[in-house]
Amino acid sequence: MLNATLAAVCGIALSLTAVLAQAADRLRVSAIPDEAPTELLRKFKPLGAYLEQQLGMPVEFVPVSDYAAVVEAIAADRIDLAWLGGFTFVQTHLKTGNAIPLVQRAEDEKFTSKIISADPAVQSLQDLKGKTFAFGSVSSTSGSLMPRYFMLQDGIKPEEFFSRIAYSGAHDATAAWVQAGKADGGVLNASVWDKLVAAGKIDTDKVKVIATTPPYFDYNWTVRGTLDAGLRDKIQAAFLALDPANPEHKAILDLQAASRFITTQAENYQGIEEAARAAGLLQ
Repeated sequence: MLNATLAAVCGIALSLTAVLAQAADRLRVSAIPDEAPTELLRKFKPLGAYLEQQLGMPVEFVPVSDYAAVVEAIAADRIDLAWLGGFTFVQTHLKTGNAIPLVQRAEDEKFTSKIISADPAVQSLQDLKGKTFAFGSVSSTSGSLMPRYFMLQDGIKPEEFFSRIAYSGAHDATAAWVQAGKADGGVLNASVWDKLVAAGKIDTDKVKVIATTPPYFDYNWTVRGTLDAGLRDKIQAAFLALDPANPEHKAILDLQAASRFITTQAENYQGIEEAARAAGLLQ
């Protein structure tokens, strides 16, 4: 009888622990470090304040050192919500088995990457043969995986086609490398390229787009699968409620390079999983 009572008490304690682990007294949010840390925080602050208002709870931004750290943090329930690239989502989904993509920008249904160069003699990707080339992070969908996938489809094996390959770690860093002549060519996502040009951080008289990839699905906001379903629905509703006709909402959307947010699902990223397997990045 005593053993049965102890077992029951332990069972209740474990159940309470599981409930508390799934409940959240604050929303812990992170993002893949595809831009400089200061830029990620600048983009998030108004969104974080909006989510606090909509959810009625504190929202904390948790920076990470690299792409893999985001995957590990979600898998270990240290992060509740994360901004992921398509490939990082695939990695997270495969590792956890239950991570849920909530929303993506409307632009992410047909995302592209820009291949750039500051060499006046380079007018196309073929002109970069035998020259140096910069990708972003190895785990970046738009800065590495999908551009590489499309190159392979065109019969270009980067390690053989270019004289040297380097990884800048972030899209804005790739653009800076190419502009400074550290690489003859490079690739970054179209959204960051447009933002850098609009901010005057790229001299378009010097650096030019020489190719654009075919479209593919990319970024999304994903929650850990163990997050309370009610909170998960509130988060999704908050993103979907952002209205570009509302000036405050538009300011948030502009920082996210989004016209609006729409629902998404794991099936949208099957093409990226196939590309990753073809590139040998997934076993």
